[in-house]
Amino acid sequence: MTTPKKVLIIVSDANSFPLHNTGAEGKTVSQPSGFFLMELAKPLQKLLDAGYEVTFASPEGKEPKPDPNSETLLAFAGNFYERQRENELIERMKKENGFTSPRRFADISDEELKNFAGVFIPGGHAPLADLGDNAELGRILSHFHTQHKPTAAICHGPYAFLSTKYGGGKEFAYKGYKITSWSDAEEKVMETLLRGEITKVESSLRDAGAEMVEGIGEKIGAITVDREVVSGGNPMAADALGNKFLEMLKK
Repeated sequence: MTTPKKVLIIVSDANSFPLHNTGAEGKTVSQPSGFFLMELAKPLQKLLDAGYEVTFASPEGKEPKPDPNSETLLAFAGNFYERQRENELIERMKKENGFTSPRRFADISDEELKNFAGVFIPGGHAPLADLGDNAELGRILSHFHTQHKPTAAICHGPYAFLSTKYGGGKEFAYKGYKITSWSDAEEKVMETLLRGEITKVESSLRDAGAEMVEGIGEKIGAITVDREVVSGGNPMAADALGNKFLEMLKK
């Protein structure tokens, strides 16, 4: 039986994430966010070029919004054309691949999951808002885990792995896995800029039982592969992650 050339891409419904302990009163406020453009677009382009059909899915099927920071020229180191290419790719996905109305997690049956060769979770801070405790996502990710199907996640994307504690086997499926995510050190820089506290992906996964791979390699785009999972910590890892994910899908 040939493996189907279909990949599921998990996105958040959120266009903000909670920023805790802000201002004199220590309030929690909503900080604008979404998917990080480059982290979605680079691996996505590689999948499409290799002939994969992609299906977008989110908790409630709302239109995914880009993280405003990911659309700045600064994010692209001034490369206007690269930014334009990636924005055009997302516009194409809206027209051809249902990007404006992703599939609801609950509407994807266990039977349908068998049709997917792998799953990819891009970053941006939005996953902090609605992916970590979603039982339906836990069910979905548990399928890819138990079937040893390639699973790629970048930056804040690995936070979604925590959902396996709520759905599927009701325990963290990636205990003992080596995983790289957006690091606590990088998040602390964001906290200084935003003047509040942010839930830490690295610490949260480590507390759940993952073996976090961080350090200088993570900062400059190194990826980590352990069994069916390939992960990276920031936008600089997007190219390498996309290439490795494709390689794993072809096995």
